[in-house]
Amino acid sequence: MSDRPVRIAQITCGAEYSGIQNEITSAAETVGAQMFYPDVALADVKTAYKEFGLPVKSPDLKLAIARAKAVVEGKIEADGIFIASCFRCAEAAIVRNELRRYIVENSHIPVVSYSFNERTSSSTLLTRLEALSTIAKRRELMAREVQVGITMGVDSGSSTTKCVIMKDNEIVGTGWRPTTEVLKSADEVISLALEESGLKMSDIEAIGTTGYGRFLIGKHLNADLVQEELTVNSKGAVYLADAQRGFATVIDIGGMDNKAISVNDGIPGSFTMGGICAGASGRFLEMTSKRLGVDITELGALSMKSEGGEDVPMNSYCIVFGTQSLVNALAAGYKREDVAAAACHSVAQQVYEQQLQEVDIKEPVIMVGGSSLIQGLVRAMGRMLKTEVVVPHHSQYIGAVGAALISSGFVEKKRAEKKGRK
Repeated sequence: MSDRPVRIAQITCGAEYSGIQNEITSAAETVGAQMFYPDVALADVKTAYKEFGLPVKSPDLKLAIARAKAVVEGKIEADGIFIASCFRCAEAAIVRNELRRYIVENSHIPVVSYSFNERTSSSTLLTRLEALSTIAKRRELMAREVQVGITMGVDSGSSTTKCVIMKDNEIVGTGWRPTTEVLKSADEVISLALEESGLKMSDIEAIGTTGYGRFLIGKHLNADLVQEELTVNSKGAVYLADAQRGFATVIDIGGMDNKAISVNDGIPGSFTMGGICAGASGRFLEMTSKRLGVDITELGALSMKSEGGEDVPMNSYCIVFGTQSLVNALAAGYKREDVAAAACHSVAQQVYEQQLQEVDIKEPVIMVGGSSLIQGLVRAMGRMLKTEVVVPHHSQYIGAVGAALISSGFVEKKRAEKKGRK
């Protein structure tokens, strides 16, 4: 790709009326992308709508269908597609999902689907549009399947900070700490990883950072790669699960948000990120463990003592209602293990209903992140999807692994430049 801006086709309904169009444009400009509306004729709208076969009433949704078909059929060039509609509109939700499926099945253009409200900000959209831009600009780098040299990946998440050091396609050092001060936590995990690996900072040939603190840590370490977590996590997941060829689905239930990513040959095709409430995230499981008097690392083992806990009334759609359900369940005399299992089931259900409808689920299904170590949650997700969920070794370090793997693409270039200076 040339140095031109990444062109992202905007296929939306209601962005202008809700007042968030400027937020979309601002987020795109921040990541070096250009949003544009695919230009279609009125006659094309009528034809496309009829051919698509989805009866909708809204003229704006009919236009969205025509724009999507124009891009997929190659009449209009685009590096990525952003589909979005108001979360209050049921008709738009149906169209959004069908268009996403149509684009994935009939093209290789990366696509992200999103439901917005009038309070959606550019910062909320930033990671999603950055991921689209990354896939377009760094496709060759994303296609890397083998780590080379000595590289470091640092993942600064909302709850924890992780570091991984890799050497010649092997993980030789790891570090983990709760995220407090971003730079302090990063320095601590780096020290832990270096100590375990027996290496010094001067041995590191390339560094990659990801997560919420990626920019600050990237500047601090003079990192070669500073990249959003959607692409990095998906790459790390398929690498550790030995699923870099063909299709896969990556699920990452984080402390603040969740990610569901459809991957083909190691490169994300469609993805969704977020969650309506913290009740559908790892944060609710942390609250559950505290209420049950166990450490979060023990919650999984406790939940596995139950048959599943589906009979325990539990509503984690909202974290407030979820907390109330916890209190009520314990007061009603339910066993701690059944309550733990019910909490896991509820989170899995919310993720399934809120996010997994936005991607095409294809096996293998890979769960990563710290929540993947909670066995009851993995079990619940497997039952929900009626498949065996894969949890690879080092799944909690997935972002750091992905960053270390992708950043190794800079090693050979650096070595060549160093050799040329001699």
